[in-house]
Amino acid sequence: MRDHMKWRAPEAPEPDSGPATGRESATEVIQEVLGGLRGSVVLLWPEYGPHGEVADFRLVAASPEAVDISGRRGAELVGRSVLHTYPGTDATELWRGYLEALRTGTPYEGELEYAETAAGIPHTSRYRVRAVPCRGGLLVSWTRLDASEREQRRLALMQRLGGMGWVDRDLVRGKITWSDEVYSIFERDRSLGPLTLEELSAHAEKEDRPAVEDAVRRLLESGEPLDRTFRVRLPGRTARHVRVVAETENDVTGRPVRVHGFFQDLTAAKHAERQLREHWRTALTQRDVLASERALAARLQDTLLPLPHQKLDLAGLTVDVAYLPLQEGLNLGGDWYSAIELPDGNALLVVGDVSGHGLDAVATMALLRFTAKGMAITGTPLPAVLANLNTLLLHTPDRSGNTATMIMAVYGPASSRLTWVRAGHPPPLLVRDGRARFLPSDGGILLGASLRPHYEAFTVDLLPGDHLLLYTDGLVERPHESIDDGLARLADAAVAHAGGPRFLDELVAALVSPDTRHDDICAVHISR
Repeated sequence: MRDHMKWRAPEAPEPDSGPATGRESATEVIQEVLGGLRGSVVLLWPEYGPHGEVADFRLVAASPEAVDISGRRGAELVGRSVLHTYPGTDATELWRGYLEALRTGTPYEGELEYAETAAGIPHTSRYRVRAVPCRGGLLVSWTRLDASEREQRRLALMQRLGGMGWVDRDLVRGKITWSDEVYSIFERDRSLGPLTLEELSAHAEKEDRPAVEDAVRRLLESGEPLDRTFRVRLPGRTARHVRVVAETENDVTGRPVRVHGFFQDLTAAKHAERQLREHWRTALTQRDVLASERALAARLQDTLLPLPHQKLDLAGLTVDVAYLPLQEGLNLGGDWYSAIELPDGNALLVVGDVSGHGLDAVATMALLRFTAKGMAITGTPLPAVLANLNTLLLHTPDRSGNTATMIMAVYGPASSRLTWVRAGHPPPLLVRDGRARFLPSDGGILLGASLRPHYEAFTVDLLPGDHLLLYTDGLVERPHESIDDGLARLADAAVAHAGGPRFLDELVAALVSPDTRHDDICAVHISR
């Protein structure tokens, strides 16, 4: 026996001898104290041989967070022999430090590198150890210094953030270890211990069980890696989606001897994935609905106004029309025009603009266009036509809230007189002898805005060489600019292009940029 082991601490009390509080032993008091400590701390009590030497130490108390190289924790360590649990320790500097601290009462500090082989797989770790004499024993604390410990701490952080936990199974010893996160995933009481891989299928949904059983069998029999997500049915809860990833360590014959893996709770991710798919399906459906609505509106608009550019001879007038719908997405507007010869030989000229866009605007435009034309054909006075259209908008349930502006004119070739009325619409522009002026008139209130509107007819005699322009606000309006500025710009451009062979096209090109246009444009140019 080694000389440094042949001594005995004089009259060392037994760990459970002597009252601490009158009822509790010293060991019980120390265990209670350790129960409130963090980290790895144990109380070692010396065991003596027949010649008074320290033959071993026994772990008689431990802090809850104490963990040794094999993963044993807290209460699992209590009662264990140091030399039986960690063979070869008595040949280390650590053992000699324990004996010296016990003999002299001076705390010992040092580092230990310890190698253990389990199932043919070596494990080596490095520790900083401190041993302090305490009531005839040693209070020993340690901190793991090797890189694997730091990696485990990082892993624990990632596990919490990723909703995952690790699992380790020693196939030789039959020992299974779960991290705390795995117990949380399965909502399992730690006192019940971990489940075996073979037991997982019993907790899986019925449809998933065969696949889980087959994957576990291949993992344990041949070491085939496992990576599968299955549904776990927890008591009183909906199914939880759990991903299992595992691989084995094999011995020299290729037989699996250890399993490492992790469980990950993917329930939230699966829920988000389902919501994303539902939103995507809803978006596709909405896109199809909008596309169908746009196609229908476009067809209706084309049917109502089949000729975006046309030149007509009506009652001795030359009528040139420019109709430029914006048609971006569902941005189909309600600009429209009519230019027809009436049964009495007069010419009817109309330009209108319905508020809003889409099917409602196009449908309202059709309603106004055909109704106005019908009343004009029957000889209804123009102010009465506008009043009747106003009433129609106010009392048509499916057109509720729609408003419109309109200018209507009738030209009589016998008198060369143009009679017009307008409802909230930009005024007609007359270019004569190189000068432009807006014809004065009571604008009247827009259609659909008042129960008692007032509309008045005005007249002008057209002379040879005159140019008269009826138009919608898309020709003159610009963002962040007053309507007066736009009208002034229109007047200047009309004078500049009045003598040109393509007056209307040149006028529109001068006033509107295709890149910045934001509304429909409808313009009717009348000349003698």
